[in-house]
Amino acid sequence: MSDYQQLVATLERFAEESKKRPLTLGEALDTLDEAAYGFIALILALPFMQPIPLGPITVAGGLTFATLGWQMWRGHESPVLPQKIRNVEMSEKSWRILVSTCLKIVNFGRKFTRPRMDYLVSEEKGPRIGALILITSGLLMAIPFGVLPFNNVLPALAVFFYCFGQLEEDGLMVMIAFVWIILTILYFGFFFFGLWYFGSAAMMRWLA
Repeated sequence: MSDYQQLVATLERFAEESKKRPLTLGEALDTLDEAAYGFIALILALPFMQPIPLGPITVAGGLTFATLGWQMWRGHESPVLPQKIRNVEMSEKSWRILVSTCLKIVNFGRKFTRPRMDYLVSEEKGPRIGALILITSGLLMAIPFGVLPFNNVLPALAVFFYCFGQLEEDGLMVMIAFVWIILTILYFGFFFFGLWYFGSAAMMRWLA
């Protein structure tokens, strides 16, 4: 079974099991055993693929990605998730929405992916590069912006494209993941600059 077929089968199994009772992320991911970091990161990124800020959940999710990246950097074979993330409970409807969304995104992505630039996804360099992407994306996502739109989806896109690269052995997707990280930094930078600029202007008018 290919990585893609395994992903589809796993997601559909989660949705079926959630019919019996609400299924936590921890219970679902425990069934993956020694699954690759990219495979687990792809599933964890699903709830953040929306423009609406998720508040503390976004912060916890970002720290989780950073933790996964650190574990990958240190060479851990199997990732360990924080208990707060493991305890997130999802209903059948939530799993169905996530499964449908994921399959649409992955099916769309597969139209453009193919094995290339394999040095970026090789067993030697791949884990280090993936760790950098997960750590950077996670830390960016964990910044508590509150109501800033897209503060979770932009770093999540970097994670998604990295996962595409791992699933299809496509180094170009890994490069695009870095592009999303750069765009995220620029977006956040403009936001902070706007806060400083308009805040300073408002303060000057108040003092005047």
